[in-house]
Amino acid sequence: MIVWLNGTHGAGKTTTSALVQSLLPDSRVFDAEKVGETLMDIKPGLPETDNFQHWPPWRPLVVETARRVLDYAGGTLVVPMTVLVEQYWREISTGLAQYDIPVRHFVLHADQDTLRGRILGDTVLGPSPFRLKYLEPYAEAARTWLHAEAEVVDTTHLTPAQAAQRIVEAVKG
Repeated sequence: MIVWLNGTHGAGKTTTSALVQSLLPDSRVFDAEKVGETLMDIKPGLPETDNFQHWPPWRPLVVETARRVLDYAGGTLVVPMTVLVEQYWREISTGLAQYDIPVRHFVLHADQDTLRGRILGDTVLGPSPFRLKYLEPYAEAARTWLHAEAEVVDTTHLTPAQAAQRIVEAVKG
């Protein structure tokens, strides 16, 4: 099984995914961003883009990597990864379904002011214009398709531990 934690920057995906993994027996965190980083390391580089998710190889490589890891190790993969383009989510979710891999898709949501405050106050990554530019695309995706495609966990007033507990209870329930 895959427990996919979606949502924009500042929603708490990275922190929450580690906590979910610690609460779910036989689970591992698979950061699909590393697949994008591998593509970014190709020399000479692939065509210029502002987001590796736009490269057509990224989506099937995420599916194939997840499938291979699950075939090898079994258990559950916890995937903290923002996917805001509906077509990209369809490619990934359909690809996983073709291998009969069940996906529990959660969106970690917070209001725009909370997200902005978390990004600006981030003591690890620091304030990030890159992360801030995804606030409006997230809001648009949430309005148009994303919240209808997932189980929404509003993290505005939750700690990461509380969000993780809600997710684990939903998965186990």
